[in-house]
Amino acid sequence: MKDFISVVMIVRIFLVCLFIHKVSLDVTVEGVVGGSVVLPCSASSDQGKTEDITVYWRHKESRNVYDIIKGNASVEKQESQYKNRTESFPEVYLKGNFSLRLNNLRETDAGKYSCFINKETIIRKVELLVKGV
Repeated sequence: MKDFISVVMIVRIFLVCLFIHKVSLDVTVEGVVGGSVVLPCSASSDQGKTEDITVYWRHKESRNVYDIIKGNASVEKQESQYKNRTESFPEVYLKGNFSLRLNNLRETDAGKYSCFINKETIIRKVELLVKGV
């Protein structure tokens, strides 16, 4: 009986790890100082209604890069270092594409970005590498 419980626990841990792995997609994107990159982020399904869409882009877990609130871009709480350098693609939100273009790249832009899709409770991870000119 004890062995059976151990096997069940191992299977549960494996399934949780498998689920987490599917939810978090790690991608690396490379750019050059002064250039632009698209940080990819997509949902697993169509999003239904525009007003149901809420997505948060963060850099290094806490820096506010870009928000999509009720289907509308929101830079109200955006950190100053990203002002006038970000854009998304509203025409593909309903298809589940929340990718973000980051323009005029700086070396300080390098690092991990997170895209949190609220409706599906999904976090997509993107590593940005920025090379000097």
